[in-house]
Amino acid sequence: MSAFSAIGEEEEIESEDFTPGTEPQPTWCPGCGDFGVLKALKQAMPEVGRSPEETLLVTGIGCSGKLSSYFESYGYHSIHGRSLPVARAAKLANPELEVIAAGGDGDGYGIGGNHFIHTARENHDMTYIVFNNEIFGLTKGQTSPTSPKGHKSKTQPHGSAKSPLRPLSLSLAAGSSYVARTAAVNPNQAKEIITEAIEHDGFAHVDFLTQCPTWNKDAKHYVPYTDVQDSDEYDFDVTDRREAGQMMYEVESKLYEGEVLTGRFYRDDPRPSYSEEKQAIGEMPDQPVAEQYFDEDHQWDRSYDELLDLHK
Repeated sequence: MSAFSAIGEEEEIESEDFTPGTEPQPTWCPGCGDFGVLKALKQAMPEVGRSPEETLLVTGIGCSGKLSSYFESYGYHSIHGRSLPVARAAKLANPELEVIAAGGDGDGYGIGGNHFIHTARENHDMTYIVFNNEIFGLTKGQTSPTSPKGHKSKTQPHGSAKSPLRPLSLSLAAGSSYVARTAAVNPNQAKEIITEAIEHDGFAHVDFLTQCPTWNKDAKHYVPYTDVQDSDEYDFDVTDRREAGQMMYEVESKLYEGEVLTGRFYRDDPRPSYSEEKQAIGEMPDQPVAEQYFDEDHQWDRSYDELLDLHK
């Protein structure tokens, strides 16, 4: 057991342990795909053996941002597009914590796009779930980075002139070591993929297709779908970067043609995480910063003293 939390204690974990007593019932619109993310996440946590006290969920702004209110764990509701830097800081301070970040497609691929790229590049050990409904939902239906070309909205009344961003391809190019796509209409696969993502050592990106029946009525509910791992039509090596990239491009193209392909597309298990890389070159302390607060014998280092010394 660490000095910081109950991490390390043996206990029986159930999915209902992650249902909060304060706000147990989500208030998303009827038919919203966000319910599927919450259910899959609750079901995944007992599979990985993590309790609410061992978990931190960081969310951004938008309908997806309410996830931390409906999920019993440590939670941090950050500002728009900033869930990843907050999650990164928490993981670096307390590596034993299971850190999960979540946001919408506008939050994660638009406003927070730069953080997404560099968190993937550095391979921070965390899970990032992006609720992809191809629209800005909470702000009442504006075009998002994943809205299809020609899609009409309040901000693009004549139809979007831009091709949609390709999140899977972007994730691979940026450096994610686990990339997958699932959908709210496929709960069994969703639970399995989120479980794998959490267990993965490195940056795991899950593009989660979540239908928005209120503000994106033109979008299909992502059915029927095809699990590429269960289909004889698709045969590729998820550990081969080139094959994964080709498959992702096909998946992203077919989504806007009405064919929904989900599954695991890339994983690089041997790649060291950011923390491991930092420890290897001596730039991370052996004792986590979070535990230093509870160590009466710890000699505190003040970085600003070094800066002052430079000016003497």
